[in-house]
Amino acid sequence: MKKVILGLLTAAFLIGVGGCKCPFKKCEKISSYDVQIGSKATVTPVPRPDKWWTDRHEAIVKRVAQGNVDLLMIGDSITHGWEGAGKAMWEKYYSNRNAVNMGFSGDQTQHVLWRLDNGEIKGITPKLAVIMIGTNNSGSDSAKDIADGIIAICQKLRRDLPQTKILLLAIFPRADRPNQMPVITETNEIIKNIADNKHIYFLDINKIWLNADGSFNTELMKDKLHPGQEGYVLWAEAQEPMIKKLMK
Repeated sequence: MKKVILGLLTAAFLIGVGGCKCPFKKCEKISSYDVQIGSKATVTPVPRPDKWWTDRHEAIVKRVAQGNVDLLMIGDSITHGWEGAGKAMWEKYYSNRNAVNMGFSGDQTQHVLWRLDNGEIKGITPKLAVIMIGTNNSGSDSAKDIADGIIAICQKLRRDLPQTKILLLAIFPRADRPNQMPVITETNEIIKNIADNKHIYFLDINKIWLNADGSFNTELMKDKLHPGQEGYVLWAEAQEPMIKKLMK
């Protein structure tokens, strides 16, 4: 049954991207709603009402309008954290790569879709977009629904930024709400199947968050969800070979 579900999901992704013979060909039929999954929340773009969120979105739109953007980091609070605990690593690895941090604390897939629909990728041609999103959906949505939201994000990027490569990261493990880990694990199993290693790449670095015995390393995530300074060091080092390769 699992294989059937994965097959149907992959088929929906390929067929949904525009109905073109080439699934990634840029055409007007492509939209962020092309996944054949109805109107579920994870794929329905929606903004958040918080002022800080709106202000951050508007600031990113203004930054993008200036051009000279080669690298996007798209996600939630874990990505947002490159401006906090990960600031030193951001300066070391990404500040000289014309990178824009599009991480928003608390975001779910539907919020990312709205942001992408409303100016955050307008008029740019980045070399690479790194995406990790979905942990904030894992308490309320199924693995398939979360995966569909992530796929819709990839479709949106493929349509609007056809020259941009996508590096899709496995959702990080979390120990603050261990009951959500089965959903996260299943989501990662689904989304890894959309990587074609031509336009979309998948990278699972989750072993860096675990001890040798497989238990969660709380020294790297003090609150059992967000990396601390050492965690961002390990994260940056773990994804650097792939980022370097894809940004050539």
